[in-house]
This record gives sequence, structure tokens and C-alpha cells, in this order.
Amino acid sequence: MPVSKEIHLKSRPAGVPVPDNFELVETNISDPGDGELLVQNIFMSVDPYMRGRMREEWPTDHVLMGGAVGKVVASNNTDFAVGDHVNNQLGWREYFISNGQGLNKVDASIAPLSAYLGVMGMPGLTAYGGLLVTGELKDGESVFVSAASGAVGSVVGQIAKIKKCTVIGSAGSDDKVAQLVDEYGFDHAFNYKTDDPLTELRKGAPQGIDVYFENVGGKQLEAALTHMRTHGRIPICGMISHYNDDGTASPGPTNLMEAIYKFITLRGFVVSAFMDQQAQFLKDMSGWIQSGQMKYHETILEGIEKAPEAFIGLFSGSNNGKMLVKISDDS
Repeated sequence: MPVSKEIHLKSRPAGVPVPDNFELVETNISDPGDGELLVQNIFMSVDPYMRGRMREEWPTDHVLMGGAVGKVVASNNTDFAVGDHVNNQLGWREYFISNGQGLNKVDASIAPLSAYLGVMGMPGLTAYGGLLVTGELKDGESVFVSAASGAVGSVVGQIAKIKKCTVIGSAGSDDKVAQLVDEYGFDHAFNYKTDDPLTELRKGAPQGIDVYFENVGGKQLEAALTHMRTHGRIPICGMISHYNDDGTASPGPTNLMEAIYKFITLRGFVVSAFMDQQAQFLKDMSGWIQSGQMKYHETILEGIEKAPEAFIGLFSGSNNGKMLVKISDDS
């Protein structure tokens, strides 16, 4: 019977989360009963969407939830054998008992386990569906991606390049800007902290933007609206600049009227809308990775106790690519 460390939400954040909002707790895990299995998590994910759920959805003094990939270490379930690797939504903990519901096997021979929480997982499918389905991307169009060095944005930009598009990206440091161009193949990139977004969009796409993949909101959304082409599309994935608003809202776009006269479509989405695309996504993505057309980075902190630090780091841009916590070795 293992002892499992897990992270609880101790108190609701006010603004940007701080370490005191979280608590490390130890709990005893029972042996699996009939039809059950014991999973040891290997990697867990932290993602910006979790901040919204900390407002009301997730109870305090209770273990947090999130994406993870682990290994079956004991099983009384005929569908899962010891040694199987599984995706789950029971992260922020080392071990858990399951009846198999919500677990999906992953193939570690196709891609590293960590990739199933990034480019081959929820962020990758978010990018794939958001751009190709919600954004209705057409080959050769002009695309702007905000937060383009992150787990979702970097995949969006590279898919757009595969589709022979002109791609502009924004990031929060000069090093990340250089990476977008030199490694990911973006045509133009800029530092949103020091550069004027509208000026940079006009440099990168003089004839305007067809698709803006929205991750940030605020001034970048305002600039994109100004520079959109007629019948442009804005798939709204997230607005991280507003996630930590606490009472006083961050400035938003003042030019939504642009959407009227340019016939612009703004459409929100969540990854669950693309479950019917999962098989094609995995086929396409694994092929792009193997061919070298898709590159990705991961920032990995070690130990379940580092999960709050990893999560908080998302809001200061301390990650390069997908932010993960390594909980155990795959042995």
C-alpha cells in the first residue's frame, strides 16, 4: 500500500497564484479491488485553464485535477495490464486507484511519454482543431499567433507553415522571438513587451491577416482586429492576460466594431469539440514529428512538490514550450 504525495488547493488565489495557495499532503492508497487498477503518474501537466477553475469549480482542501500520464503498477482490470501507459485527468498526485474510466492507453514507442501531455496531447489537439476546424485555415493564408512560444502557440505556427502560410508570432522575450523564427520557421516574430503589436503585424503581413489564433487578449487582440482582412477568422483559445483579473478587469479591445465592417468571425472553442478529430490528429502529428516538420520544447520540473512552482511560472513566462512536472521514473 503506497503513500502518495498530492497537491491540494489550500486557498483561492487573489490575482496571480502564490505558493501559499497550495499544500503538499500525504495520503495512503489502498490496494486495487475487483475491476480496479493502481496507476503511478510519471509526468503531470500544468495549464493556464486551471487558473479559472480555481475560482469556484475546484474545492479547497482537496486534491487538484489535471492531465497526467502514468503507468499501471497493479491491476485487477482485464482491460489494463501492468506496464500499460495511460493518459488521465488525475494529475497533481503520485498514485491513484481507478476502475479504468477516463483512462486512455498511449504508445511510448511512437513518441516520448511527456509528448502525450504536449504536442501529442491536449495542447496539440487544441492547436490542430482550433486552427484547422474553428479557424478554417486555407493553404497560403496569413496567420498571427499570440503566445506563440507556448505549448499551443508553437504548434499552431508550425501547422500553419506546413500549410504554406505566412506566420507571425509574438512572445515575451527576445530569445523566444529568435526561436520562433530560427527554429520553428515563423516568417516574422516580435516581443510583445517591447514592440508595438500593430506596427509588427504591418511589417509581417502588409496585406493583412486572415487568421488570428487568440491566446492573450488585450492589446494584441486590438491590433489583430485592426489588421484583419475581410472575412478574417479569430479562433479564441484563451486570453491569458485576463486570467488573473481580480475585481479590476485588464484593458480589452476598444475596436470590436472592426468585426462588423470586415465581416470578421470571432469564435471560442475548447478542445473537447475536437474529439472526433483525435485519430487523424495523432496520425498527422506523429508523421510531422518523424519528418522533422514539427519541433517542440518542454520545461520539466522534478518532484510533485514543484507542481505549484511550475503552475505559477506559466504566468511569468518561465516555461519554454510545454510546462511539465516529472513525478516518477518510468521503471
